[in-house]
Amino acid sequence: MARDTWRSDLGGLADPARFREPLDITGQDTAGLLRLLRSMWQIRVVEEQVAALVVAGLAKTPCHLGIGQEAVAVGVCAELRNTDRVFGGHRSHSQFLALGGSPFGLLAEILGRVEGVSHGMGGSMHLYGASVGFHGSVPLVGATIPIAVGAALAAQMDGADSIAVAFFGDGACEEGVFHESLNLAVVYNLPILFVCENNLFASHLDIQFRQPSDRVARYADAHRVRNRTVDGNDVLTVQGAAKELIDAARAGQGPGLLEAVTYRFRGHVGPNEDIDVGVNRRMEDVESWKRRCPIRRLSEALLAGKAVTEAELKRLQTDVHAEVAEAVSKAKAGQYPPTAALLDLVYAND
Repeated sequence: MARDTWRSDLGGLADPARFREPLDITGQDTAGLLRLLRSMWQIRVVEEQVAALVVAGLAKTPCHLGIGQEAVAVGVCAELRNTDRVFGGHRSHSQFLALGGSPFGLLAEILGRVEGVSHGMGGSMHLYGASVGFHGSVPLVGATIPIAVGAALAAQMDGADSIAVAFFGDGACEEGVFHESLNLAVVYNLPILFVCENNLFASHLDIQFRQPSDRVARYADAHRVRNRTVDGNDVLTVQGAAKELIDAARAGQGPGLLEAVTYRFRGHVGPNEDIDVGVNRRMEDVESWKRRCPIRRLSEALLAGKAVTEAELKRLQTDVHAEVAEAVSKAKAGQYPPTAALLDLVYAND
C-alpha cells in the first residue's frame, strides 16, 4: 500500500508536504535560538564528515546517520542537565553532540583512535560521555530502554531531582522490552523521559507494513504514561514538549513519552539515501522531506524576524565548518589502541 493512500494517525505530521514554513519565534530569545541553530548545524556537519570518511574508506565502523533529525536531540537536550542520565541506540551521534560531547572525541572514536570517547573500541554505535550526561549507546535495538529505567530508579532512590532519558526509534517500540519498561516506569512512578524518534522506518521497512497505526504514543496511552506527539522537525516545539514532560518527571509526577515525527535523509546505515531497497522509500519522498529541513526552518525564521543578518548566519556556518574540520584533522592524526587494550578495557575498576 502506498503511503499517500494509507491512513495516518499522526494528524498530518507524517506528510512531508506540510510543516515546511519558518518556525514561529515570537517572544523567543535570539541568543537561545542561535544556540539551538548552532547545535543542529554542528550535528549536521559532523555527520556529513562521517559520511565522507565512510566513502573514503577511512571509517570502518558501521555508521547510522541521523541527518535531517537534528531537531529532536537538540530540542530535548536543551532542557537537560549534566547530572541527568541519557541513553541512546545505534543512531546516537546527535544526542552525544547535543549534550555537549566533543566532535573530536566522536570522530576519533569512529576512526578507531585511542583518543575516542570509548578509546577506539566502540566505534559509531558505542558512544560514552558521562561528563555531559551521556551514559552510553548500544546497537541492539531497544537495549538501552530498560537500562534507562534502572537509571531512573537509581535517581529516585538517590532523592535528587535528576531524570533518565531513553532515545530510540519507532522500530524499538516493537521490542517487548519497551512495553515492559513503560509498565515498570509507571508502576514505580519513575523520573524518566522516553523519546521516540519516529522516522517512519525500522531499518528499511515502512511503518505501514509493520503496524496498524503509525502513532507510537498510543502505547503510552495504554500504559497511562503522560505523552506528547509533535513535529520532530520543529526544534522549538520539541523543546517545549520536552520541557513539559521533564518538569513533570522532576516534580515526581512519573514518566513521560515524547514522540517526535521526523525523517532521516540518509539510509538506515551508511552514507547513501537507500532508495533502491524496494520497500517504498522513494526518492520523491526523500526530496520532499528535505524541504521540511529543521535547520532551514529556524534559519528562515531568524532572517524573516530580522533577528540576524545573512552575513551573521554565514559566519555561524563558517565557524562550525572550521571547528569540525579541525576535529577531523586531529582525529585522523590520532593513535590506534595497543593490542593489550583488548583485555585492559573489558572490566571497569570502579
